[in-house]
Amino acid sequence: MNKLYRWFFGFLVLVAIALFLYSYFVDDSLLSRRKSPIDTVKLVENDLELEVVYNRPSKRGRDIFGGLVPFNEVWRTGANEATTLKTTKALKIFRDSLPAGKYTLWTIPNDTLWQVMFNSKQYPWGVDAKMKPLRDPDFDVLNLQIPVERLKNVVEQFTIGFNNTLDSISLTMVWDDTKIGIPLDTFD
Repeated sequence: MNKLYRWFFGFLVLVAIALFLYSYFVDDSLLSRRKSPIDTVKLVENDLELEVVYNRPSKRGRDIFGGLVPFNEVWRTGANEATTLKTTKALKIFRDSLPAGKYTLWTIPNDTLWQVMFNSKQYPWGVDAKMKPLRDPDFDVLNLQIPVERLKNVVEQFTIGFNNTLDSISLTMVWDDTKIGIPLDTFD
């Protein structure tokens, strides 16, 4: 029995060394930070709680919209896992209603107008093996058209946030020289 334990322990040491060498020489993802780190933004106002969980890719000298993120194609709105929005209250967006719940957030960027879709299905990842978005349009709860705003300064890392001024809230997305803002309201 003692010989079996030594053999098993030796096997585990060899596996650990092999994983270390592989990650060091071939794939450094085990030893380095994610290139698109995960982030969470929250807004709490009275009995309304909003939360967005997303991954933040960086520009790194690349052409973003119309390049890395093609125009007129569904984008997972970030990197890695699908971006999610959770709301504790029903939201009024323009003339439409988004019930309380958790949604994945998908966009179709364009030069002047973005299509934004709130989808009720939860996806484990944002794209499939062929890098095609996993979004199933049958689960779209809300589909909006949002105008693009051009920025004077370039934003290096994709950023989602809440702009809460006076009595209005907007969900903003900013990257490169592009910004969109989705107006959010409650039914109070």
